[in-house]
Amino acid sequence: MVFDFLFRHKKPELPFKTDIHCHIIPGVDDGSPDAETSAALLTQMQELGFQRVFASPHVTQDTFENTSVTLAGPTEELRAEIQRQGLEIELHRHAEYRLDDFFLRQLKAGNLTPMPGEYLLVENSFSQEPYDMDTVIFDLKMEGFNPILAHPERYIYYAKGNPQRYRDLHDSGLMFQINLLSLAGRYGRTIRSVALELLENGMVDFIGTDIHRESHVKLLQEYLQSRNFRHDLKLMTNLKNDEI
Repeated sequence: MVFDFLFRHKKPELPFKTDIHCHIIPGVDDGSPDAETSAALLTQMQELGFQRVFASPHVTQDTFENTSVTLAGPTEELRAEIQRQGLEIELHRHAEYRLDDFFLRQLKAGNLTPMPGEYLLVENSFSQEPYDMDTVIFDLKMEGFNPILAHPERYIYYAKGNPQRYRDLHDSGLMFQINLLSLAGRYGRTIRSVALELLENGMVDFIGTDIHRESHVKLLQEYLQSRNFRHDLKLMTNLKNDEI
């Protein structure tokens, strides 16, 4: 009762100030197309309560074969725009790496960009798990990385076909990052339900926005004013976002 009273009489806030998953590096993937749009998104993210952003452009074979070299220019362009507009938000860059052959080549060449603490954001295909996933995750840990699986709630082949796989992967040391957009209902009720179940079972280490465009920000603005957020906030415990 006290929690509900306080919630109704204060502006709802996220319990973390660091976003580790968003697509705001201009012109490099399916996210923001230019620096001006990126700066506008960052302004809105500040209004959501974020103080630090670790931008995570896609690195995907054949589609977005980004490297540190190709991402350097657009990242600096965005930093210059942030400075020009006087934004106070802190910007860093890593990447969201699809577990595919291009990723394995970049790993072998030493071309990966993790977050501080060697946290490395990886993702599966949405159609099936990589056949050698366990080996790749083991190898990453042996190389000193701390792998984080992006949006596991969206891999429906786990949720509907093999839910025990979530527990096995997490118990193996693979951390999980769910999307705030999933909780906000962006991908439907089933995905929201899976995200909530992962939270309830203590298998969520990070929450990221996965913002690509302004419509995503608007949905999150609505979510933070909703009863669903009031419910979900109680489950957002032991998150590592601000520890990076």
